[in-house]
Amino acid sequence: MIYKYFNRTFIFGILFTFIVAVLSITLSKLPIISSIGALAVALVIGVIYRQTLGYPEALRPGITFSAKKLLRFAIVLYGFKLNLQLIISDGWIMILLGIGVIVFSFALMHILNKYFKTNSSIMFLLAAGTGICGAAAISAVSSIIKAKEEDTAISIGLISVVGTVFALSYTFIGPLFDMNDITYGVWSGLSLHEIAQVVLAGGSANDEGMAMALLSKLSRVFLLIPVSFLLMYFVSRKQHKKTGGKVDIPYFLFFFVLIAILNTFITIPEGLSAVIDQLTTLLMVMAMVGLGLSVSLQSIREKALKPLYALVITSILLSVITFYIASII
Repeated sequence: MIYKYFNRTFIFGILFTFIVAVLSITLSKLPIISSIGALAVALVIGVIYRQTLGYPEALRPGITFSAKKLLRFAIVLYGFKLNLQLIISDGWIMILLGIGVIVFSFALMHILNKYFKTNSSIMFLLAAGTGICGAAAISAVSSIIKAKEEDTAISIGLISVVGTVFALSYTFIGPLFDMNDITYGVWSGLSLHEIAQVVLAGGSANDEGMAMALLSKLSRVFLLIPVSFLLMYFVSRKQHKKTGGKVDIPYFLFFFVLIAILNTFITIPEGLSAVIDQLTTLLMVMAMVGLGLSVSLQSIREKALKPLYALVITSILLSVITFYIASII
């Protein structure tokens, strides 16, 4: 039975996503492209490959495994980025502000979705990515709400590009308003979507400013745990009412929590931590290749334009509000 899944086409499919992922990571180190990030690069390569050469059907089992299973494993490893004790003891104010950011993102996206009358799944995923932690949140939430791979890929692509543009903008806006490094760090951590984008924007601050940026951001990453379980509860209730049967539970989220707890109470050697971080990135990028291959340009034209407008509006308002909050705390 195991051999059925681990055949040549399965292995070659995984190898295909691995090769494209390595290429994407290499390209992401080049000037200009480095500001976009490997995740977005892999998605774009996947989309271009699909439009020019078509979907490699013979490799579908391995590609699907990368897009779904490896993505979930990467989310589990993402738990190593969290130190729950540090966040709870030093970042409780940031947790409260993070809750506000999440509520604001979901509420505004819901309102804009009613106005634009667009794809509800993508809008919901973008709300999670904006409010919590970008691609990681979108990936986790998409598994809970059973979103289509195409919707997940479009959402991650939009959040990566828009977030990168905002992160680069912050490096110019900060000096214009003569912000001190701590204020700038809090602002970046509360409003930017991805950890990588926070690091990109925080590069212009001193060590103390960067530390505040990461603490603010990781407090929002921490909130992925309660938000995920809340969503699981509501989705399970809705699903149970519809079918009256067994409810699918994304068990990988429990392992994500266990890893976060492990990382809190056990000191991981620096070398091993670096390897885990690189492995997490590699698996995420491999998954992006698979997700990119599931997207057609026609779908992007039909599904992505209005969600893009909504994401930009939400991101601008979030930046303005958190700017004033960071200035007074």
